[in-house]
Amino acid sequence: MNNSVTNTARLLGAGLRALLVLTLVCGVLYPLAVTGIAQGIFPGKANGSEIKADGKVVGSSLIGQQGYSLDYFQPRPANGLGENSVNTQYKLILSGATNRSGDNPELIKWVKEAKAKVVKDNSTADYKVRPSQVPADAVTSSGSGLDPDISPAYADLQAHRVAERNGLPVAQVQKLVDEHTEGRTLGFMGEPRINVLELNIALKDLAAKS
Repeated sequence: MNNSVTNTARLLGAGLRALLVLTLVCGVLYPLAVTGIAQGIFPGKANGSEIKADGKVVGSSLIGQQGYSLDYFQPRPANGLGENSVNTQYKLILSGATNRSGDNPELIKWVKEAKAKVVKDNSTADYKVRPSQVPADAVTSSGSGLDPDISPAYADLQAHRVAERNGLPVAQVQKLVDEHTEGRTLGFMGEPRINVLELNIALKDLAAKS
């Protein structure tokens, strides 16, 4: 009987020591090491890829924002799938893609309506947008519905409207677009893109100086 109690106590003691060691290694030392390495090598990404303007954090380069006025470059559509019903303190939408097949009547209707709006919004007194100029990312949302980037083609299409509304030369706005165009990752992955928030911050600064 005594031997059984002793063996049980030993097993419990060994198990407790193993639990404490694993908790220390996996729950404290490993997270601290990973966090330290991330902060040392990739501080921007480790902190959420924050974008700052006027000394304040205004967003993340990873998440698209909506609600820009027509004075600014517009992002991709965010096709919300519904409204937040859990925490009603915040007016949030559930993000999602334009998730329909290519021949779906509802998708065709969405695209036609979105294209007509893009043509109307971006046509100016001396520049008329043609429907054939409207790129796909101007009328469809991304897989997450929160794409922070637009294509150079969509930015170029908006340049005349942005220039007119801000009293800027089109060439100056186009130069801004070109300066913020990022190429393919590693030269071959993905497509050229422009971060809308970063572009609009630069636009605001340019307009303030003019």
